[in-house]
Amino acid sequence: MGRLIRWFVLGLGTAAVVVTFLPTIQSNQWWIRIWDFPRIQLSVVLAIALIATTLTVSLRRLSTLLFMAVLASALVWQLRLIGPYTPIFSTEAKAVSICKQDSQIRLLVANVLYGSRNAEPLLALVRKVEPDVLLLVETDPWWERHLEPLHAQYPHFIGHPQNNGYGISLFSRFEMIDAEIRFLLEDYVPSIKTGLRLPSGARIDLYGLHPKPPFMQDTKRRDAELLIAGREVRHELVPAIVAGDLNDVAWSRSTRLFQEISGLLDPRIGRGPYSTFNANWPLLRWPLDHVFFEESFWLLEVAVMPDIGSDHFPFFVALCHDPAAARTQSEPQTDQSDVNNAREAIREGKKEAQE
Repeated sequence: MGRLIRWFVLGLGTAAVVVTFLPTIQSNQWWIRIWDFPRIQLSVVLAIALIATTLTVSLRRLSTLLFMAVLASALVWQLRLIGPYTPIFSTEAKAVSICKQDSQIRLLVANVLYGSRNAEPLLALVRKVEPDVLLLVETDPWWERHLEPLHAQYPHFIGHPQNNGYGISLFSRFEMIDAEIRFLLEDYVPSIKTGLRLPSGARIDLYGLHPKPPFMQDTKRRDAELLIAGREVRHELVPAIVAGDLNDVAWSRSTRLFQEISGLLDPRIGRGPYSTFNANWPLLRWPLDHVFFEESFWLLEVAVMPDIGSDHFPFFVALCHDPAAARTQSEPQTDQSDVNNAREAIREGKKEAQE
């Protein structure tokens, strides 16, 4: 039995090391990039394997010490990537507790789960939270009908519900300006871009995205859609927010490149991962739903909301628009290599979408 346990520990540790470093390969294959997602869980596995090795394998052997060094290196690598999304790091988006009412925007993002047929938990959450803007993804005609009560509270609406899991809907208390449904890469994956007129009179832009998930396909199109929006934000003069189920985790190289290209802040950095998926698997959760914003916004609140019967928890962010914030906060820096990498990723994504 002791020998079997040792072999199990060695096998578990080896597998965890392999999938730790697999995403460092410059590849868009889903079976490589998917290991970006469970970095928290892999860190736990590596720590367990490291402790178990000291208890089950002779420490007098050089091979054991080398194996432990590899485990420790992999653990440090994982912690280096997920560490910024913990309270031990400094925050990227600065928080304030006081904000003029007419400069606030309360945004709720929710994946309703295509095929779900119970709208009441979502409606109850909206009544409780009272967001100013509600972005929903995976909406279909059934959801469109059952969300009709929201129109009394949210007079401004744009949406494209559809029966393929990529429907999207946006409800707003604020006036929408030049609202449009866009298809950035493929004619069945819609996104939203709209201006919003805050009660203060200021205009901001909101991008609502839900790119294709990477499972069982490469990530070129997902990455390209994120980067197209990010590049557009960088070139626009209007303060912007990008939100949605991005089907990517906060610490992946594609999301970090998106941040560098867009210059947007992530409220998770220095606070916590705020994992939203999978709501049904307590031990396998990671942050897939996001709200990024420019440095002219202060953070008022960020929270993962209660279960609404979806496989995602809703994600809530409250912001304060204040141009003076840009003098205190610093946007993520970019360089020419980031620009080149983004341009190449967009080119490859567009090429694949056209094939």
